[in-house]
Amino acid sequence: MLALLVALALLAVGLMHTVDVWSMSRQRERETELLFVGDQYRQAIQRYYTSAPRGGQRGYPPNLEVLLDDDRFPTPVHHLRRAYPDPITGKAEWGLLKAGDRIVGVYSLSEAAPLKKANFSPAHQAFKDAASYQDWVFAYVPRRGVVVPATPASAAPPATPPRKPPTSPRRSPS
Repeated sequence: MLALLVALALLAVGLMHTVDVWSMSRQRERETELLFVGDQYRQAIQRYYTSAPRGGQRGYPPNLEVLLDDDRFPTPVHHLRRAYPDPITGKAEWGLLKAGDRIVGVYSLSEAAPLKKANFSPAHQAFKDAASYQDWVFAYVPRRGVVVPATPASAAPPATPPRKPPTSPRRSPS
């Protein structure tokens, strides 16, 4: 009887360890997916910005929906294949980095601390040692030294402010 109880205790400890490993693995998968999806939004914002209609002015999108169907052209342009949910929260809602009333980038609304702290690709070096997923901001800023002016966001600020203050532009939830 005692041997059976010891065996069950060892089995329970082994199962708890397996669940921890599985949970950690799942979190790493979500982080990888967040990097992919965030880049999809950043690239879509970049395509919207750089594809001004003939004679039109370049600008950032007013909302995420126009990335799906950009009607500035005779034939709608699709900068983004579909609206992706946030892989970390599982919700369709994203935090928005805004310049005025225009969207410059997106970020996760999760306040959880990321597992990945280093060894990012060159495009994601700013994410090194981030305190939360909210610090993983996927934004497009033109290279030629153009500074995006920081203006108050049109939407209400997040319920809890991001851990480190945004440098430029300001953040707001979607």
